[in-house]
Amino acid sequence: MADDKPEETTTSETPIIEEESSEQAKEESTPIENEATPTIAEEPEEEALEESENIQALREELEKIKVVTPQIDLPVTEVEDISGYPLSYKENENKETLVLQYAENFRRQYVHLYRDRKPLLLNPLNECGTEKFVCTTIRPTLMPYQELYDYDGAAEFVSDYITFVSLSPAVELPKTLYSPATVLKKQKGHCFEMSTLLCSLLLGAGYDAYVVSGYATRETCLCDETREICPLMQKKEQVKKEEHKKESKKYTVKPPKDLRSKFIMKQERRKVEEQEKEEEKRRKEEEEKQAELEKPPPDDLFGLRIHSWVLVLSGKREVPENFFIEPLTGNSFPTTDPTFLGIESLWNNSNYWVCMQDCSEGCKNLVFDLGDCAKWEYMFPQTDKPILTIPDAEDDALDFDDEEDEEKEEEKHLDLPPSWVQPFELSLREFQTRCPLGKKTVLYKRAKLEKFAQYLIRDGLVTKLSLYDDKELSSLVQVKEWYSNRNDKLDLRVHNHRNGGVTEYYVKGRTRHLKEHIYKALTPGPESERTMIFYDHARVDGLVKREETPTEMTEHFVDRDDFLFYRHVEFGKRQKKLEPAGSSSSNARPINKIVDKFHRNKCKPANEDVAERVFLIAEDRIQLTFHHEDTKISASTREFLKPQNANDKGSVLQMNPDMTTTFQVNNTAKPPKNLVIYQMLVQLIEGEESTVNNVRESEEEVREILSDRINEEAVSELSISVYDTERNEKAKQHRKELERLQLEEKMRREEMELDYLAPFLAQIGDPEKINRQQAFSLKEDCLADLKQRLIDKANLIQARFEKETAELQKKQQWYQQNQVSMNKEDEEEYLNYCSEAMFRIHILELRLNRHKENAPHKYMGLEQKIRTDARLSEYFT
Repeated sequence: MADDKPEETTTSETPIIEEESSEQAKEESTPIENEATPTIAEEPEEEALEESENIQALREELEKIKVVTPQIDLPVTEVEDISGYPLSYKENENKETLVLQYAENFRRQYVHLYRDRKPLLLNPLNECGTEKFVCTTIRPTLMPYQELYDYDGAAEFVSDYITFVSLSPAVELPKTLYSPATVLKKQKGHCFEMSTLLCSLLLGAGYDAYVVSGYATRETCLCDETREICPLMQKKEQVKKEEHKKESKKYTVKPPKDLRSKFIMKQERRKVEEQEKEEEKRRKEEEEKQAELEKPPPDDLFGLRIHSWVLVLSGKREVPENFFIEPLTGNSFPTTDPTFLGIESLWNNSNYWVCMQDCSEGCKNLVFDLGDCAKWEYMFPQTDKPILTIPDAEDDALDFDDEEDEEKEEEKHLDLPPSWVQPFELSLREFQTRCPLGKKTVLYKRAKLEKFAQYLIRDGLVTKLSLYDDKELSSLVQVKEWYSNRNDKLDLRVHNHRNGGVTEYYVKGRTRHLKEHIYKALTPGPESERTMIFYDHARVDGLVKREETPTEMTEHFVDRDDFLFYRHVEFGKRQKKLEPAGSSSSNARPINKIVDKFHRNKCKPANEDVAERVFLIAEDRIQLTFHHEDTKISASTREFLKPQNANDKGSVLQMNPDMTTTFQVNNTAKPPKNLVIYQMLVQLIEGEESTVNNVRESEEEVREILSDRINEEAVSELSISVYDTERNEKAKQHRKELERLQLEEKMRREEMELDYLAPFLAQIGDPEKINRQQAFSLKEDCLADLKQRLIDKANLIQARFEKETAELQKKQQWYQQNQVSMNKEDEEEYLNYCSEAMFRIHILELRLNRHKENAPHKYMGLEQKIRTDARLSEYFT
């Protein structure tokens, strides 16, 4: 019913309009009748008035109805300013146009033959909206940075320096492909642009690299690494060295027989193997369950998402096998990796290849022999890959004439033009920035990786890896921090938040040659649990490791002249002492026991070479254990009791036979004389004193190292190369000081050159202080000199004016004398000369008039300058 109403209104209005038009026609046709009936003419006026009132009321009602147009937030499209790009970005040369036509012909044939396949990326638009062939977009470049010479360094740089922009839509090829130089400058791009940049760097470094256009998983296309293990957490595979079997000699002593039961040993091995299998099975089940729980949700676009990465073939740069490089993450993968689902095409700066192989099972079955025409269809016939050809059976092998004719006919193929991309520009500061704004955060499986540019963080932090116990990254377990360019040589700090342990790693170059420092975060002070590892080859004492607790200290040595390799110290409880305020004496921990161990000294007999020396300081005893003899199973020992006056300096030690006991393994050997034993005791007492001093020095060294670490953490100074002129403040200040001195010297010379009083001061001997008479004399001389120069200049202009006038008059006289016999050429020459002469005369007249006008002003200006001069102003104010 609602639909019928509009139709009724339209049909009812139509005859009314027709009646009005017919009445109007009648009125127009009978104007006399209308004039005769004025009463009838007044009715339309009243009706028109009523209609105007109705229209006005209608307008007022309609104005009450207001409609607000909704505002749509349209995406802001960046307008590319192409004025700064070179001409090669905006136009195509003849050869480039020919290559584009060649590529278009190739595309048409491809579409005609393979209608079910996706289109190829051949000639996208560049940043200036110009079609460019993808092969010419690659520009092989070797950057002047050592880190970019290897594939892993170049891949890491591209992944960190360029901000990834995902393809939209994800199942279509990009419409644009910016040049690598522009991508490097803007620090952002999609996967094809990042692959092109990485391929350019790898080709410049000598790798056989290609840009790949294909398909990958959703996580790879979106650079989602939250389900991947951080590369810094992956353990490097250790190459197991084969154990060389010892050659059995004929006359070697046979080993003793193994009297154990072989059956029992077999049963034990079987039992151990079963336990290992069960453990392996349980571990695999747990891993499968965990993988099933962490499995990503199904992707509706699986196998359709377009992606680009880089292929590196073996052969060049000693690459043993083919592999892929993911430019978004910088990681390398084997060509059988399941994250890459298929390849449509690949290209580099020399050719373009289309994959003709089955990719239903991903890339694991693909053969990357680009010379095989059955597997890879190339675009340009000229290729550096060996082409596999099938001999024709119908060819006559004996037809040598045809072969010679074919050799003579040289085929001319179209080759690629040079790259249209301008050279890459990357300064050292930009290269060291590495990431946009100098920092980047990547989330991994139970880990968070933060990267910082060098010198961005005050303490030199460049990489921070946080490990968590859950996927939500809320339970922090461990933090690893890598540093660079620190004066204290700190390289890595590992903080375990579970047990509070901190491990610091240092590079070579510290004053005390510290290599590793392990301690508790809650007890960083001395006399606490800690372990220090040193660079032993750089230390004089050969110290390798020092372990310390509140009651013990253990040191390990290597390559010492005294053959010492181990020292263990036991401390007692510190006694409380009442000391005056401000006393600097230290209350050291008492030493109860010191154990020293020595390696075998081949220059001494075994029963005289000490293997272990124990100083029982609290008990005033010294114990010696000698090395084993080759034919003995036990070692000789000796024990001394220290005399009472052993600690008295300058006193003579008193010894009796009861103060020493010994165990001699060889009963037939002669016992040492008492004098030898006495000398041994004296040496041991001196050795004890020296050992105690070494222990105190070790304690003091620990305190100094900890004090240095506190100061280093408070200051956190970074080392800056002398060649880094931007960051080296000392070099910068020195350079600024030199520039300032040069500028002052230049200004001083200019002032001396422009000093109007300099010649007059030289006449009076250039005095340091000018008196009143000299000031007035300088003023008069200077003004007189200026006046004379102004007059001389006016006279010079006047002389030139008179000369030009005289020459013109002379020429005019010559013309009057020879006017009758002159031809047209002479007359034209005369007229030209007169014109030029009048021009010169007019210019000289103007210069003279201007000089006359400016001369008084110059005179007054010099006078004012003399009055305000610092050297003369006190006499004219």
